Amino acid sequence: MIKTTHSDKRYEVLIDRPQQRNAINAAMYTEMKAALLAAAADPECRAVILSGAGGHFTAGNDLKDFQAPRDENDSPALAFLRTLADLDIPVIAAVEGQAVGIGVTLLQHCDFVYASETARLRMPFVALGLCPEGGSSLLMAQIAGSRNAARWLLAAEPFDARQACEAGLVTAVSAAGQALADARAQADTLAKLPVAALRLTKHMLKQAQREPLARAFDNERDNFRARLQSAEAQDAFRRFFAREKG
Repeated sequence: MIKTTHSDKRYEVLIDRPQQRNAINAAMYTEMKAALLAAAADPECRAVILSGAGGHFTAGNDLKDFQAPRDENDSPALAFLRTLADLDIPVIAAVEGQAVGIGVTLLQHCDFVYASETARLRMPFVALGLCPEGGSSLLMAQIAGSRNAARWLLAAEPFDARQACEAGLVTAVSAAGQALADARAQADTLAKLPVAALRLTKHMLKQAQREPLARAFDNERDNFRARLQSAEAQDAFRRFFAREKG
């Protein structure tokens, strides 16, 4: 359900579960983390591209996984996000269609984001009785401003690619169906650059933020685990699964 290809000094990671709008389960997060580590170990890799199959980026976390008990360790999703945030290789996201939950928060850790004019983004954590994840409690206001963070995280408002671009979360708005082509064009530009200088510059850009981000990840993990067991979240999940069956 995760397809990884590599050529031309780049790795492409495709979320390939179109029947579920590319909802990501625990096994898929583990595969995505492995793909990032493989890219990091390749001395010639200059870019990683993340995209989704079937006209959507990802509908977010598979809610069935939220029904499983969690211990105090990182979930597979958080392990993937930590790896993404620590990567010293430029990451490019190509967003078409729906980007929900972690499908939005992971964009904070990408260096370039190309979103189709048809893309629709949402972080429905509060609506599900949950709390922010993916470092969004720290980064979203820094990237998009406190007013947008309040609308998107507190009120769970959906927003489009142009709004995301104006706020700084998206690099550029692509024509419908062209986000991946634009991401590949950016990767082609990066492929021509000296790899050691490229990776060092990425490291320097991210270095000051990595320690506070690690603390935010820890805080979000502990609160998110508690919220999963809350009556509010369980009621929201019951309603969601009832709609799915209907």
